[in-house]
Amino acid sequence: MQKLQCISPVDNSIYVERPLATDYEIQNALNRAQGAQLGWRQVPVAERAALVRAAVDNLRALKAPLAEEICWQMGRPIAFAGGEIDGLAERALYMAELAESAESPLRDIQLPEKKGFHRFIRREPLGICFVIAPWNYPYLTAINAVVPALLAGNSVILKHSAQTPLCAERLVNAFAEAGLPQGVFQYLHLDHRDAEQMIINGGVQHVAFTGSVAGGAAVEAAAAGRFLSVGLELGGKDPAYVRADADLDSAVASVVDGAYFNSGQSCCGIERLYVHHTLFDEFVERAASLIRGYRLGRPDDQKTTQGPMVRASAADFVRDQIDEAVAQGARAWIDDGAFEFDQRGSAYMAPQLLTNVDHSMRIMSEESFGPVLGVMPVADDAEALALMNDSEYGLTAAIYSADEKAALALGDELQTGTVFLNRCDYLDPALAWTGVKNSGRGCTLSGIGFEYLTRPKSFHFKLAR
Repeated sequence: MQKLQCISPVDNSIYVERPLATDYEIQNALNRAQGAQLGWRQVPVAERAALVRAAVDNLRALKAPLAEEICWQMGRPIAFAGGEIDGLAERALYMAELAESAESPLRDIQLPEKKGFHRFIRREPLGICFVIAPWNYPYLTAINAVVPALLAGNSVILKHSAQTPLCAERLVNAFAEAGLPQGVFQYLHLDHRDAEQMIINGGVQHVAFTGSVAGGAAVEAAAAGRFLSVGLELGGKDPAYVRADADLDSAVASVVDGAYFNSGQSCCGIERLYVHHTLFDEFVERAASLIRGYRLGRPDDQKTTQGPMVRASAADFVRDQIDEAVAQGARAWIDDGAFEFDQRGSAYMAPQLLTNVDHSMRIMSEESFGPVLGVMPVADDAEALALMNDSEYGLTAAIYSADEKAALALGDELQTGTVFLNRCDYLDPALAWTGVKNSGRGCTLSGIGFEYLTRPKSFHFKLAR
């Protein structure tokens, strides 16, 4: 029997081991999902929302043990890991409230009265949604797709990362204990081949994938010819721009947190920074000072502020980017020798800040997904805009400025899914979460997100005389 193994980045031990689903188990799960969805779609939205709220309560009650599991599965410091459950609750409860509100996008769309006719548009669930979730924010990324899909009347099968398999189990159990009908929400532990076969042959009607560009391409290839609804949240190389009129204290704190939180392993974390030349030197000095105060160490230590990356190979990838940039003339501001736990060949990697960088370097063009930030001075808004758009990615972009009008003008020209002003690395569930270029396609959350989980059906009734 093939097994899934979660190797903890804390100490390289096997933290979780699970058998992979057999072909028989996969088909049974699909059959249950199909049968259960026929009844679930008939359940009133208010009842679906109540079950979501009850499941959220169940997860909140387990916040401490769930945080410990996050820590050991993917390495986030225990001091911060529980915050993910708070974020899950915020997103899930917002979507539940929206789904049953007077403005719900799930309500029938009534058209202007036309004598002798009744016309309206109803949004129907797609059927079975297959959610493929990543390890970096294992609950937040999963809940973005799972809760709206359930609220819309779909059944859901969740395949979580091999790094965070317990998260799938905890989510499904929380909904089952809340009273969700059997078969409506299930998990499967799958390898890549079986996940692809689920898409090719499995009878699913929607695939929500969060992961790498290569993974997204594999999903699209598997879905080719099946006319599936596919939502993809892929890579990023998100930029930030600090204008001359920015509040420097606030900008430094926000950008550093946005670049280094979760060891830089965030889809919408800041990976490249452009600072107006009049603020550049002071910004870099302040940022370097703040970064040097980070405490790298075991994530199960309450004093740790930066834990290991998910695996040693991921850390070495980022180290190689940094080494190459330095060889090309970049300046490294952080002495990794000052961080006791930093060790080449391990998942423990010191944060780094680089200047004298440019877009010919991989560190400014290739996704790092680690605790490093390259910073360039710019002369004006025009130069900043050109550099921010000079990327194959477009998930988010952040502007720091006291001038909202100027920021809006820049935002209109930015090739990105979300534009932030004076903040970064945050997902507001009331806003559409989407990307452009190689950052993906489709949308989750907000009222718009429901449109990707339903299909419109038009009713055109000519009334009897």
